[in-house]
Amino acid sequence: MRVLFLVLLLVGCNVDTTGHSFLGAKYISSPLGEGIAPDTDPLFRTDAFDCTTFVETVLSGGDVNKLNKIRYKDGVVDFLNRNHFIESDWLINNSELVENVSYKYATTDVRHVKIDKANWLKVVHNIDADFDVADVALEYIPYDNLHHFDTDNMLIVLFVADKPKIRDIIGTDLAVYHMGLLLPGGVFRHASSDKQMVTDVDFYEYVAQQKQNKTNQIYIIYI
Repeated sequence: MRVLFLVLLLVGCNVDTTGHSFLGAKYISSPLGEGIAPDTDPLFRTDAFDCTTFVETVLSGGDVNKLNKIRYKDGVVDFLNRNHFIESDWLINNSELVENVSYKYATTDVRHVKIDKANWLKVVHNIDADFDVADVALEYIPYDNLHHFDTDNMLIVLFVADKPKIRDIIGTDLAVYHMGLLLPGGVFRHASSDKQMVTDVDFYEYVAQQKQNKTNQIYIIYI
């Protein structure tokens, strides 16, 4: 089953509230880090993004302290403390910032995903750490339930896929594979790996494209 998930943004940003000034910035996978090993990438930059750091930077209003509070549990900058997984870290630790409002837009369903962060750290980064396996329930809107709707708010859209073989590669299940901003008028602004930059596309055309990919089973939105 293919799905959609909605996220509602609850607090405003002070600088660029929609990421317009970042249009055309290049796409780089995982452009941010802690500036020290194991991830020596900088804490903050505006010249390059992946889909998550684009959304995070927009939500922070370009303030590095706010960005750190979004990217790290309790704002404590450390690789192990980073919100690596959208499902079990980012959404929960940013619950004061975003709220799942999928139910306001269409009939929803729930998907459960198990995030094994400890095994992921060992398999991908060769780091031993003690984290319990998280069983996360994601409320989403099936693609087939999605119809055109108008919004006066900026929404965060998360796309979710069902790819069982990913566990063999990274040591854990994974659900969320992309995110971006849905703006009034049906504009989807995101850091696109296909276009290799931050770009605008028609939201419903993009959804239709994602729906054709048989590995993309779920799609989620928060406001």
